Amino acid sequence: MTTDDACATEEVDPETDAGVDLGGEPNPSSSLRTFGAVVQALREHAGLSRAELGTWVRYSKHTVASVELGRRMPDESFVELAEIALGDTGALRKAAKHLTRGEPGLAAWFRQWARLERLAVSLATYECRLVPGLLQTEGYMRALCENDIPPLTDEDLEATVRARLERQRLLHERPGTTFDFIVEEAVFMRRLGGIEVTRELLDHILGLVSRRNVTLQVMAADSEQHACLAGPVRLLETPDGQWLAYSEGQENGRLIADRKEVSRIQKRYARLRSQALSPKESAGLLERMRGEL
Repeated sequence: MTTDDACATEEVDPETDAGVDLGGEPNPSSSLRTFGAVVQALREHAGLSRAELGTWVRYSKHTVASVELGRRMPDESFVELAEIALGDTGALRKAAKHLTRGEPGLAAWFRQWARLERLAVSLATYECRLVPGLLQTEGYMRALCENDIPPLTDEDLEATVRARLERQRLLHERPGTTFDFIVEEAVFMRRLGGIEVTRELLDHILGLVSRRNVTLQVMAADSEQHACLAGPVRLLETPDGQWLAYSEGQENGRLIADRKEVSRIQKRYARLRSQALSPKESAGLLERMRGEL
């Protein structure tokens, strides 16, 4: 299962950006907190500061602190380099095998972004694969889960649906936040889950876009120009005016904090908005598609 919706360059250490903790887990698990306590104990036994261990593992002292406090899932590189720096006892390698995250339903690589969405004053999404998660109906969500490979267990399917429905509360609880969407026409042509699910989905979306803070534009299938051929993307603005981006592929996602890279994505999104159908034209297209079902 990918993110709420479906599905590199050098890694950015997100916690070096002041004002936003981009590395934190939304709901740290007991295993994360335990692993962090082991890292801290071994570090202190070795007589290293967090900054000194950070030099070994090639991360900032803030990232080391987040791992020790159970707020960040360590990657394989962190585990291996920290193991070497702290005595090479094998304790961290063994402990890392039992790490789990504490929030079911959303893909692991998407949880950071979902956490930031709760604070955002502006959200923008371009999607070319499927209906964005914030616009999905429960029936559409279930159709996505039913098509997942390998198949989900009943428990995981229900957890996924619950998490996605919970995330949609953003649209109702944050009326001052703007939600902008650009979606490919082909996405709405795909009758995932059958005609009834598609009818319900189109009715649902047409209702949502009548809200003052929700805008949907459709990228026409016959458009001769397209500024986002590199793939789907999300942008958000934090309360202090910082812009962040997120891109995703199969089995992975990437939070982007580098200002130059975010700026390039903003420019592409802005150009795509000018190339897509207007909100009024887009609503009219969805109404016609709904009438043809």
